Amino acid sequence: MSYYLAINGATMPLPKSYTWTIQDIDGKSTRNAAGTMSRDRITSKIKLTIEWGPLSNADCSKILQAIQAPFFKVTYLDAQTGGMVTKTFYAGDRSSPAYSWSDKLKKYAWSGLNFDVIEK
Repeated sequence: MSYYLAINGATMPLPKSYTWTIQDIDGKSTRNAAGTMSRDRITSKIKLTIEWGPLSNADCSKILQAIQAPFFKVTYLDAQTGGMVTKTFYAGDRSSPAYSWSDKLKKYAWSGLNFDVIEK
C-alpha cells in the first residue's frame, strides 16, 4: 500500500513528521462527591499535526494554498482504521520560519512548515 498526504485531491510533499490524534469532545462532564465521573461524550474528532522540513517557495505555497479555505478534504493514513481515509478538516495556526534571504540559498527559502488540521 502506498502512503501519502493529499489535500483536495492534490498530493503534498511528504512531511518530516506526522502525528495522528483522536480527541474526545465532551458536553457537560462532572464528578460527584464520591469522585465518580459523569461524562457526556458528544463525539470524537481526528487531529493531524503535520510538519515539513526545508521547503522551496513553490512547495510551501502549494501546501498553504491547499488549506486556505475554511474547510477542505484531506486523504491521510489513519491509525484507527489502518488505512488511507478521506475526511473534511480545517486548519489551525500555520507557522513557517524563513531559512535564508540569500539568492544563493533560494532552493530552500523556508526551514519548515507546521500546522494542525482538525476534523470538521
